[in-house]
Amino acid sequence: MQRLRRRCSNDVVRLDLTTPPNSSSLSIDDAESAETRIQRLITEHPVIIFSRSSCCMCHVMKKLLATIGVHPTVIELDDHEISALPPAAEDGSSPSSLAPAVFIGGTCVGGLESLVALHLSGHLVPKLVEVGVLALSPGYDNNNNPIISS
Repeated sequence: MQRLRRRCSNDVVRLDLTTPPNSSSLSIDDAESAETRIQRLITEHPVIIFSRSSCCMCHVMKKLLATIGVHPTVIELDDHEISALPPAAEDGSSPSSLAPAVFIGGTCVGGLESLVALHLSGHLVPKLVEVGVLALSPGYDNNNNPIISS
């Protein structure tokens, strides 16, 4: 039996991915490793942030995405669970250096710096539209800014 501890506050879900001895609070497949569970969460959620507890950078990521109109799933991991994160594809960064890490459409975007760079380059909104978490309104451009005609 696995114990899945959930704490919800400020749109944050706290999952304990460890297997405590003699626990019977919630049954989850014992064969599913932390790596497998994290990969499944990445697949199931179009926008997901993995973070450490009380991470100020995660808060900034959530605020940036919320101003665009996206409310990501946020999973807080303990330090020993961070190592189960897959490395960033673009640079092969180690998982411990990634936290917080945001995944959009199953792909690791990276940390806060990468998310901000994606936004400033004008590629974040189209990527969010592509994965179906954001719809552009008529009269708005690919950065979700109103189109002003002269």
